[in-house]
Amino acid sequence: MLSSPSLKFAILGCALLIAGCDRQSADKAQPQSSASENAAAAVGGIDRSHAGSALPDFQLKDQAGQELNFASLKGRPVLINLWATWCAPCVAELPQLDAIAGKNTGLKVLTINQDTEKLDGVAKFLSERGVKNLEPWLNPDNSVMFQYDAQQLPTTVLYDSNRREVWRTSGPRDWANAESAALIAEAK
Repeated sequence: MLSSPSLKFAILGCALLIAGCDRQSADKAQPQSSASENAAAAVGGIDRSHAGSALPDFQLKDQAGQELNFASLKGRPVLINLWATWCAPCVAELPQLDAIAGKNTGLKVLTINQDTEKLDGVAKFLSERGVKNLEPWLNPDNSVMFQYDAQQLPTTVLYDSNRREVWRTSGPRDWANAESAALIAEAK
């Protein structure tokens, strides 16, 4: 029964509400005491504990029903970003991720919306924010989020052209700085 996606979603949803993904105060968060603390870097840090793991084979749909199979991404690096319209740090990253996607470097920036209710408005949401290069992929059952055991949004995972994970990060990140550019360049 614990493996039920609905139960996992309920537990994850409660955890995200408690964690407050869009915390606005400057107060320091409580230290994490989970077992994943050793494997994962601090919020915004880089976690390489899954390096070399294969890109999972998922199928996504947009609100028009167009499908994307992860298997079709073979041969090019992929930056997967899990986000939601209600997550302020996620929304703040969208323009920077859009700029990266627009550079036409061969990197596929794949933003996957984790909203479970606002499915028909994601494309409009992106358009209203001037996002032109990111596609509105949906994951209403949060299966991708569960695959990555994402405890916080945004969560971003980089894969190389051989479909092998390079690193992942959780929490907000400045994607326009030199450090992030160097991290993305690790995917060959």
